[in-house]
Amino acid sequence: MSIISIQNLTKDFGPVRAVDDLSFDIDEGKIVGFLGPNGSGKTTTLRSLVGLVTPTSGTATIDGLPYTELRDPLTRIGVMLEAASHPARTARNHLRVLAVESGIPASRADEMLELVDLGDAARRRSGGFSLGMTQRLGLAAALLGDPRILVLDEPANGLDPEGIRWLRDFLRGLAAEGRTVLLSSHVLSEVAQTVDEVVVISRGRLVTHSTLAALSADGPRVRLRSPELEKLANVLTARGLDARRDGPGALIASGAAQELLGQIAFDHGIVLHEIAAEASSLEDVFFDLTSTPELEVAA
Repeated sequence: MSIISIQNLTKDFGPVRAVDDLSFDIDEGKIVGFLGPNGSGKTTTLRSLVGLVTPTSGTATIDGLPYTELRDPLTRIGVMLEAASHPARTARNHLRVLAVESGIPASRADEMLELVDLGDAARRRSGGFSLGMTQRLGLAAALLGDPRILVLDEPANGLDPEGIRWLRDFLRGLAAEGRTVLLSSHVLSEVAQTVDEVVVISRGRLVTHSTLAALSADGPRVRLRSPELEKLANVLTARGLDARRDGPGALIASGAAQELLGQIAFDHGIVLHEIAAEASSLEDVFFDLTSTPELEVAA
């Protein structure tokens, strides 16, 4: 069942089109990574979803309704787009103010601080928090209403390696409870260990919406080293294979297995010093997808 639906979403800021006819659906109980280069329209899309931006056209709905039509929205969707708080307030008071404004018991403040490992900092003013602590406080605020859906923009920003691992386990635990998480992040290696699916956009348009398994099944990647690299690259390209430089003396070929690549090199008398299979990382796939010229949209 789709719990978040973006349909033909377009947003113009004067002459600039930030989001361009974007459509995708997210099912309940999934952790979905929302990826794209800087300026691709990710934040505008998320802000449209939670009622902070009015679309030029199209819709962004939660359970079939715009955010502005949800009753008790904090109990339906938790949002962390900017982890901000009043610097003079303690962490506890910050959460208590949010709770009272939304009709949520003030006791939830202490529960959430313990949940995100900020219990010892409850009486400290948030203005003295590190960036990582501020992120945790923002996550606690998003969880105040015990929502089924979380929308998080760069939640790992400012976290140390231990904090990132904590966040990964925390989000997986939420998904195991049947909650849905949509998160935007630039930490691709961490996204690959956390999410079930990815939605990739570039210049406001959808590039792909896929499971991680499907993305990595596009074909083998093989690293080759040769003293005749230019000749090898030309031969492989002529066969319709993708061959890209990977530092001095090496290239990465995709679209053919090691055995076939070795045979092609042998048939053309090309010396190989190395031929080895490489696993495609999410970072590799991301840059391949977002650097494809035909997927770009004129500003």
